[in-house]
Amino acid sequence: MDAIAERMLNKVADLTGTPSGAYNIRVNGQSVGRASSSHVEITSKENGMGIDIRVRPGTKGETVHIPVVIENSGYAETVYNDFFIGEDCDVVIVAGCGIHNTGHHLSQHDGIHTFRIGQNSRVKYVEKHYGEGNGSGERVLNPVTEVFLDESSYMEMDMVQIEGVDSTKRVTRGKLADGASLIVKESLMTSGQQTARTEFEIDLDGKNSSTNVISHSVAKGKSTQEFISKINGNNECYGHSECDAIIMDEACVKAIPEISANHVDASLVHEAAIGKIAGEQIVKLMTLGLTQEAAEAEIVNGFLK
Repeated sequence: MDAIAERMLNKVADLTGTPSGAYNIRVNGQSVGRASSSHVEITSKENGMGIDIRVRPGTKGETVHIPVVIENSGYAETVYNDFFIGEDCDVVIVAGCGIHNTGHHLSQHDGIHTFRIGQNSRVKYVEKHYGEGNGSGERVLNPVTEVFLDESSYMEMDMVQIEGVDSTKRVTRGKLADGASLIVKESLMTSGQQTARTEFEIDLDGKNSSTNVISHSVAKGKSTQEFISKINGNNECYGHSECDAIIMDEACVKAIPEISANHVDASLVHEAAIGKIAGEQIVKLMTLGLTQEAAEAEIVNGFLK
């Protein structure tokens, strides 16, 4: 790998050097490093368009890294990664994609990830997206994540995109069995002419299943964002959806939450708030010696954490 790829991997996956445990690292559509462990097996799909990650039952405390970097302007790919998590596991999956485009052609990564999580297992999934480069070519990322949670399983998704992506459509779907829980935390920032669309659809099929979907976003410049959240309560369950957005300059943000209670014991809540930074917050920080610009940046950074 060259220095650019190494730096991008650090940004999207906090990697410096070769990770321990199981990993698969792709640069410009090619695997530049892969390793399985005694508990996690990574294999290529027969058609070459992705990988299968199998975590053996009872696996605890392992972290799996599967980041992607694109450096070639004009390169576009669609990758299908399937995760099979056995029963009674507790693992962390670190994904993410970085696009470095200094050319004049569109560079794009569409990652379709499917998780099948076994009974009583816990998974934390970390996905960071980042774009950079002074070329006129667009940087496009379209992640799709589908989650199937078996009985009493748990998944936490930490999804971050805070810089440099010109266009993104982010789709997350989940189907939950009895006692399963899905937590989704999204942090998103757009600027300039960038566009972002987020879609969540969660089916609470199991008794005592639950979900909490939280999106924090900042829209700057003339960028546009659209947040769509749909929770279907199909059993005795609890669901909560929250979209909080800061709007700046000439940006536009739309929030479209939807909840459907299809069972008498379904308890569902949705919240949405969009507004500018409060003036008193800026004044307070300026009294501490910050400029207005620095005060706004400090508020934005704190909001997205």
